[in-house]
Amino acid sequence: MQEGQRDKTVDAPRRGHSRRILLLVHSPPPSGSALDIQLSPQRKEQTVDAQKSIDMLNKAVADELQAVHQYMYWHFHLDDQGFAPLANLLKRTAIMEMGHVERLAERILFLKGDVNMVTSAPVQAITEPAAILAMAAKMETQSARDYNQFANQCAANADAVSKQLFESLVGDEETHFDAFDKQLDNIKRFGPSYLALQSFGKAPEGEATEQQ
Repeated sequence: MQEGQRDKTVDAPRRGHSRRILLLVHSPPPSGSALDIQLSPQRKEQTVDAQKSIDMLNKAVADELQAVHQYMYWHFHLDDQGFAPLANLLKRTAIMEMGHVERLAERILFLKGDVNMVTSAPVQAITEPAAILAMAAKMETQSARDYNQFANQCAANADAVSKQLFESLVGDEETHFDAFDKQLDNIKRFGPSYLALQSFGKAPEGEATEQQ
């Protein structure tokens, strides 16, 4: 007789005689038994919620597109004012941000989403060099902060590839911030003389500038 079964006998009449009938009655197995473990539902594996990743990736696309538009606007104005090194710095950074958009878009399409080609904010009409650099540094700081958060959320969503993408973008944004911050610091230290030398494509002796 198998485990979990017990016998029960009943009398059944038959032509004036009685006979014993053996019935097998199943009783539930004790809690925690091997059989109970086998019948328990299997634990679900954690899977990627693609839409969560797509939403974060599209948010980053919008921010990167806004940076491209804003930086090119500043490039035009700085070049018009004769500040060639600063103008070229903004142009190179805008091109790098376009590369970020492409990488983000590729990941969105892999996840079967669609790329929303909409900027996160309109271009701001700021044309004074120091104000331009201050705002550019602020934009890069915010992007690095956002992408760090997105990387953590992707990790919680079991999306390692998107996590690594955002971590890579953080490094780029911090590099951009460093370039803008150095130029802003030079303006604060040397004042109009630094901007005057910028007009000739030079910088104060001993100070590194962005190479064209």
